Amino acid sequence: MDTSTLSQPSTGASAIESLLKEQRAFFYSGQTLPLSFRKKQLLQLKKALQENEAAIYEALKQDFQKSPFETFVTEIAVLVSEIDFVLKHIDEWAAPKRVASSLLNFPSSDYVYPQPFGLCLIIGAWNYPLHLTIAPAIPAIAAGNCVVLKPSELSPHTSALIKQLTARYFDPRFMTTVEGGVEVSQKLLEQAWDKIFFTGSTRVGKIVMEAAAKHLTPVVLELGGKSPAVVDATANIEMAAKRIVWGKMVNAGQTCVAPDFVLVHEEVKELFLHHLTKYIKEFYGEEPELSPDFPRIVNSRHFERLSKLLERTKGRIVLGGQTDATQLYIAPTVVSGVDWQDALMEEELFGPILPVLTFTDIYEVMHRLQQMPHPLAMYIFTNDKKTEQLLIERVPFGGGCVNDVVVHLANHHLPFGGIGPSGMGNYHGKYGFDAFTHYKAIVKHATWLDVPIRYAPYEGKLSMVKKLVKWIL
Repeated sequence: MDTSTLSQPSTGASAIESLLKEQRAFFYSGQTLPLSFRKKQLLQLKKALQENEAAIYEALKQDFQKSPFETFVTEIAVLVSEIDFVLKHIDEWAAPKRVASSLLNFPSSDYVYPQPFGLCLIIGAWNYPLHLTIAPAIPAIAAGNCVVLKPSELSPHTSALIKQLTARYFDPRFMTTVEGGVEVSQKLLEQAWDKIFFTGSTRVGKIVMEAAAKHLTPVVLELGGKSPAVVDATANIEMAAKRIVWGKMVNAGQTCVAPDFVLVHEEVKELFLHHLTKYIKEFYGEEPELSPDFPRIVNSRHFERLSKLLERTKGRIVLGGQTDATQLYIAPTVVSGVDWQDALMEEELFGPILPVLTFTDIYEVMHRLQQMPHPLAMYIFTNDKKTEQLLIERVPFGGGCVNDVVVHLANHHLPFGGIGPSGMGNYHGKYGFDAFTHYKAIVKHATWLDVPIRYAPYEGKLSMVKKLVKWIL
């Protein structure tokens, strides 16, 4: 698609209104409806990712000091894989489906028509700034919507790259990027969208939902929370520690589904702590600040927040604790002896600090977790099926794993989303297509038979209707 002569959006209120007007006209022209168009745009998005891999590496390095390996795995490969999966299934998902007809409507044929919502606003997050901005756009495109992307201003190099790529590869009447800070987000949220998809904090999620309510706009909110990892005495303790270290320290802990804290059985606490420290050193060396694989904190505000939490904790620092404001560096840190009232338990940490609490009674753990705000994820390390079933069935959380962490995100067949304060709605695979689709019910009624009983006057028809309904049902 040649976009060389098309203007790109500015961020003033009138410019945003003009952009929406152009996109709405484009949507109502019907150009997004053919599957050939949607597939072409998905392939164009895949092309943009693959042709600009080096630029993506550089942008993420500038924003986080993220390694090429981590960038490829968590930002590029996952998107390309999702595009391929959607392309494989889009014909099936987008086709009208005939369903069983009701005898009350005899004779008729009944259908469900998947229809795009229209104009979709996607507000991305800063911690995986490419992935969390583009991932929702994939099903939005597949469903036939027009899209406006709003990347996070806290990852400016990636935000600028996303804007460059959408300008180069897409018609802005179909998909474009608007950059800016809070004021720009507020202007965008004042508009009447057909769907809003937001990834970020619970606090801002409430603001987004309040703004959407003024237009009765449906939303998907992908938020966060303090996602626990529970390690009982029957677990493979070394494997649990190894996988928790990986899931916690990837992206320096700035992951919405990272294990936020660990509840480990008192009997195996020391062994667990031993393996935690062992694998942190194995992954990042004795001096993690020198490791090319350990990223930095996104900005000084988040660095100060995490540093102050470390200063306030009453727990014992088993490993790490070093900070360097000039580099926005916080070492991978393990804190033992933490209780539920500790500073580290006040809010989602979103950093490379791992508090370790202990327990002796799994039912006490269950009751504690039930009383917490529902997290986005939970991870259960056990070889006891009863413990596994108890926590899965009785503790509310978005999704998770047994004997692993984070990897539930990698399955296209699983929904990803939170519950309560950790979010609403979900996506990935078919669930993403559903999130951006209105399912329109259509009854096609024949004209060769017209049952007169439904028409007034109704005198003398009630007993007949009761018999008819009883027979049909």
